[in-house]
Amino acid sequence: MTTAHPSAADAAVLAPLHAYMRGHATGDPAHFRAAFLPGAHVEGIRDGAFVSWTLDEYCALFPGRPAPDEPDRSRVIDAVEVHGTVATATMTLHHGTDTFTDVFLLLRVDGGWLIANKAYHRHS
Repeated sequence: MTTAHPSAADAAVLAPLHAYMRGHATGDPAHFRAAFLPGAHVEGIRDGAFVSWTLDEYCALFPGRPAPDEPDRSRVIDAVEVHGTVATATMTLHHGTDTFTDVFLLLRVDGGWLIANKAYHRHS
């Protein structure tokens, strides 16, 4: 975390990021629903074209079970910056031959943190 002295509220910003990581590890979309605001979008370039998925569309990409190569995959939170009720975070995901850089915008809502939006870059 890049905040110099994170408070307990700032450390809580990690909770939705960990839920997001559990979603990838298990393939269970319930973890994504716990991590994201209902109106969140996931955006990036897929097969050379811009994509923008709603949370429901993103969750539909996950089969409810781990990927066959899950034991070889890894996910690391690279940085988190908290600015009052807004935070940004970056994460690196190593999934098989692909590496993803995820960039998150998070909001503190009703005393907890949720991901408002995610953009990603796929390195093949």
